[in-house]
Parts: sequence; C-alpha cells; structure tokens
Amino acid sequence: MQSIKTLPLAALVCALSPLAAVPALAQTSTAPLADGAIFAQASTLPFQTPDFSKIKDSDFRPALLEGIKQKQAEIDGIANNPEAPTFANTIEALERSGQMLDRVNAVFSALTGANTNDTLDAVDAETAPMLTALSDSITLNDKLFARIKALYDQRAALNLAPDQLQVLTLRYDSMVRNGALLSAADKAKLKDINGKLSTLETQFGQKLTAGTKDAALVVTGKGALSGLSEAEVAAAAKAAADRKLPAGRFVIPLQNTTQQPQLSSLKNRATRQALFAKGWTRSEQGGANDTRAMILEQAALRAEKARLLGFKDYASLAISNQMAKTPENAVKFLNQMVPALAAAQKRDAAELNKLVKARGGKFAVTPADWDYYSGLLRQQKYAFDDSQVKPYLEITNVLENGVFFAANKLYGLTFTKRTDLPVYHPDVTVYQVNDQDGSELALFYFDPWKRDNKRGGAWMSNFVDQSGLMGTKPVVYNVSNYAKPAPGQPALVTWDDANTMFHEFGHALHGMLSNQRYPSIAGTNTARDFVEFPSQFNENWMTEPTVLANFAKHYQTGAPMPSELVAKIEKAATFNQAYALGEVVAAQLLDLKWHSLPAGTAPRDVNAFENAALKASGLDVAHVPPRYRTSYFRHIWGGGYAAAYYAYGWTEMLDHDAYQWFKDNGGMTRANGQKFRDTVLSQGHAADYATMYRNLTGRDPSIEPMLKARGLK
Repeated sequence: MQSIKTLPLAALVCALSPLAAVPALAQTSTAPLADGAIFAQASTLPFQTPDFSKIKDSDFRPALLEGIKQKQAEIDGIANNPEAPTFANTIEALERSGQMLDRVNAVFSALTGANTNDTLDAVDAETAPMLTALSDSITLNDKLFARIKALYDQRAALNLAPDQLQVLTLRYDSMVRNGALLSAADKAKLKDINGKLSTLETQFGQKLTAGTKDAALVVTGKGALSGLSEAEVAAAAKAAADRKLPAGRFVIPLQNTTQQPQLSSLKNRATRQALFAKGWTRSEQGGANDTRAMILEQAALRAEKARLLGFKDYASLAISNQMAKTPENAVKFLNQMVPALAAAQKRDAAELNKLVKARGGKFAVTPADWDYYSGLLRQQKYAFDDSQVKPYLEITNVLENGVFFAANKLYGLTFTKRTDLPVYHPDVTVYQVNDQDGSELALFYFDPWKRDNKRGGAWMSNFVDQSGLMGTKPVVYNVSNYAKPAPGQPALVTWDDANTMFHEFGHALHGMLSNQRYPSIAGTNTARDFVEFPSQFNENWMTEPTVLANFAKHYQTGAPMPSELVAKIEKAATFNQAYALGEVVAAQLLDLKWHSLPAGTAPRDVNAFENAALKASGLDVAHVPPRYRTSYFRHIWGGGYAAAYYAYGWTEMLDHDAYQWFKDNGGMTRANGQKFRDTVLSQGHAADYATMYRNLTGRDPSIEPMLKARGLK
C-alpha cells in the first residue's frame, strides 16, 4: 500500500483564510535553531534527506504553521499577479510553491505513521484541519481559478510541451471537481464538510491505532501458545514484558487485518477464538476506541459532498478521475470473480470441515479456525508449511539478494548501505541507489518491524520527491509490520512477508525511477487504480528462478532452498485462493457499498449495514469475512482509499496481464525492464493511464491472466 498521508503538491493548490501571525523563525550561527527552523531550508545532507539527528518533536507545530503561512502568501501572490496569466507565472509558479510545507509535512507524515507519540498525535489533530482548509481555499480561490481557466481555454494556442499541457489540464479538472464552479454559499458548505472530514479521518486513525494496541491478546502460560515457534513465544514474552505484565503472561499484538498471522499455527482452539475475537471487535467496544459513530458521520458527509459537486454519490465522485472512470465499471470488474469465488469458498469450507471431523473435532470450521486447518490441509496436500520456508528467508538476504537483485537485473540499479545518515528509529536501514550508468539516483529507507506506535500494514512514501523543475532526486521509504524477532533470534520472515517486500519495493521503484519535470505528475502521484500496478507487478519477480535462487538460502548453512520445496510452493500457489482473494473482494465490495449511498441515506447502524452489504455480495462471508471490517477499515476511513479499495484488484489485473506480456516477449530481460521503466515507472501521470498501458503491451488489459493466476480459470 502506498502511503497517502502526505498531501501531494497537486492537493495544495490555493490559499488559506488568514491565520494568526506566526513569529518569524530565527536562525543565527551562534545559537541553536528555533523550534521549526530546521525545515526553513532544504537539508544539506545528501539528496536533501531529512537530518533526523536535529529534528525534534517540538519542531513540527511551528514549522507546519510557518509552512502554511508561506504557502498562503505564495498562492496569494500568484492569484493577485497583475500580469496576464502565463504558464510560467501561474502553473509553474504553483508547482514551485509550498516547499517548506512539503519538507515538514513529508517528515511529519512519516513519523505519525511509523513512529508516533502523544505529542505528534496532538499536532496532527490540530493541523490536519488547517491543511485541509489550505487545500480548500486554493481549490476555491476565484482569482486563481480565473487565471488557470484563462490558460486552459486557450491551451491549443499556447504551444505547450506534452507534460505542460497535462499539468494544466489536471489542475483545471481538479479545481472543477473540487468545487471551483460552485456558488459562494456552496463553497462555504464544501469547506465546512472538508474540515470536518479531515478531523474525523485523523481521529479515526488515532482511535484505531489505540484500539489495535489495547486489543492485543494476553494469555497465561505457554500452553495457550502451543504451536507457535520458540521465536514467536519469545516475542510474545517480550511483548508482555514491554507492557510490564507479570511473569508467565504472554502478549500477541494485533495486525490491522481481520486474520492474524498466529492463527495458522495456534493449536489451542480457545486461543484461536479469543485472538480472532479480539481483532474482530477491536473498534466496537463502546468505549474511547469505538469508531462506529464517526464512520456514520463520515459516510453522511462524503455523500453530501458528492451531492454538492453534482455527483449521485461519493463513489461516482471518487472514481471519475480513475482508470475505471465509474463505480459501475469497478463493480462489474469485481463481480466477474464472485461466482467462481463463492463456489470455491463453499467447496473449501466443506473440505476443511471434513478434515476437522477426521481429526476428532466436533465443531464446524469458523474464520478463527480457517487458517489453522487450511495450513494442515496444505501440509497434507503439499507437505510443507511456513516453518519449513522461514529458515530460507532471512530479511536482509531477501532484501539485498532478492528485491535489490531483481531491480538490478531489470533496471541496472545498484545499492550500497549508508551508515552515515541519521534515521528516525534504530530499526531503519538506509541504502544509496545508483543508476545503470553509475550516477546517483535515490536514497531508500527500510523500516520493517512492528511497533506499538506504528500504524498497521505496509506502505511507501517519499521524504523528497523527484522533480526536474526543483532539481531534486527522490528519497523514498518502505515501512512494514513484520514480527520482530526476540534478541538473539534470527530475523526470519514468512513467505507472505517476503512477497510484501517485493510489493512495497515496486512502489519504491515507481518513486525512484520517476523522470518528470513537474512534481505534481511525478512518481506515485497517480490514480488509486493505477498506483498499485507497479507494486503488484514487482511481486512476480520473487519467484523468478534466478531471483529465488539468489536469496532463498538457509540462514545458518547458506544452502539454497531445496528444489522439492520450491516445487511444493509452486504447486500450492493457488491453494486457499477462496479465502485469500475472497476476503479482499468482500472488502472491496463493502467499500463501494458504503460510498454508493446518496445524500441523506446514511444508515443508523454500522453493523446492520455491513451485514446487509456482505450478504448482498454473493460471497460466503460466514466462512470468509472481509479482510477489513467496517470499524477497522483504515484504508477507507483514514487512509485515502474511500471508494478506491477496488483498485488493488484492478491493478492486479494490470499486473498479471503485463507479466503475461513479459513472458510472451522473453521474460526478465534488461530490454523488457527498460521498456517497463520508460512506459510506466518513469511516467508518473504524464499521460492517460490507458494510453500508458497500451504503450507497454500494445493492447488493453484482460482479466484472463489474473483469473488463471488465481486458479479461478
């Protein structure tokens, strides 16, 4: 998942109503910098990467306020320029604006996601509405829009380069979609709605992080953890010690999804049921961390926003500038998978119940049991499990000899560890990336381990964006939530974790290989149903024989993963797809149901609406619940993916179809990698998405390769 917390420049295109004066930030050569002044100028470190050795929590509030003030002044200057509008004094000036705000917000967003604390959360809650107000007053600035519209109306006569025409068109369309043509009264309503939504989205994220931490399962005695490895038991003991619990207690922290990793190994059914229940109800306890009331408010506000802007519902508004274009196209795409998925789910549930009975169980399989018994079934069918695979997946080896190796084979990139650059947490590692000609290309930060003050999931974002206009090279980071080993234990990851590493690095490549003049169309500044394409596509190289052989080596002996184990993994590739894909499609359809509500029709009961929506999906949700329940669906209530979670499936279609093109044209070659780099990775949003895709493959995408890869056809 790409990070979307940091507001892109394209989102911050206008002026805020005047704020209280912010004192000038003093800078002298003889005294320490005033709070916030660290962000007044670009960092002097390589690639302008943030100097975390000097950044303090107390810097963020004043720096954000000063950044907003500066951005406001710059926008006012553009809007009130007495000269006739030109591309340079209007559009290019917008692209250059807000540099201090971008610097501080990039770091602040990274820390509130990956290493937050009460101080940062408080600043986030205070400043999020200010940033939204800034964005609104840019979008709704009549004078600024008049200048952009004047250029847009005469665009054919302006002799613009293709990227300039694209930036102009996107800015005009964005302002129209965000209310530039509304009446003054409706603009005021829209500002109010956006401010409320910003506050609610920030509060949702904070409540969910707290609720996920508080809902961690506490058990007494090792017997409750039977089935977990020694390393996992040690990690559970350390988690309990970190929380200052008495000896003999163990803690299993929750990850953000419905299923929890330990459910595949826990032999004790009572522990499985308790762990699943903790995750399922983490945000539904009626206390401080219950998110349901704010979800209802968000749904109602989004529907009203869509009505104001002339759309029948929020999904229609959100998808109008995506590759899919309409929610009907998104639902049609998802529904192509439902019949085969539902049939496979019922078939798999029956097979698991048969296994339960054969092993003496006197119960029907539930979602809490599914992973455990499907693991036994996989072992029975294919004779392997994660415990056999993990010794061959030491995390640094996976990263350097797998993820980086593939990038070298395809794009000619080389990676060198940097130990001289400060980081925001000891878990973080930094690499310098050089291009195929040896030139400096980017910096890459890697933050893999779960922490209580880190939000769930995995994501990518930038500390510094690529921009020819600004002369900046990308500084990119990947953040994940893998189970950290206890001290002295090897840093082993699961097969799924390794796959996530390849996925998130696909986002990193999209950022690092960007080659655009204007920051608003560079890197991952693309539609939700396109931005996941490079990341999902990059997953394919994990099992490429030359790549797998280079990193899948035993952490103790260095022996390669046995060919028979590799064969078992390949044979099992489509095993349990009824669950793996079904839980995602259920969540995607649930998201679209929530955001297809017309104004004035928001339900009163979150759970009742969710149950009805899931029942209408046609999927076997009794056995395969959605990957994210409404109450902890961070993607759509606090993560920017409202009405866009379908994008993961849509981009998976692009991924498999593009991989089929690679296979049909010689596979993993430098020539094919260069074509993918030239037509997709370097392009950002420099062209229409469908056009970019056809430039790669020569055809429109087909769902057939995806269905085959998933074992559904």
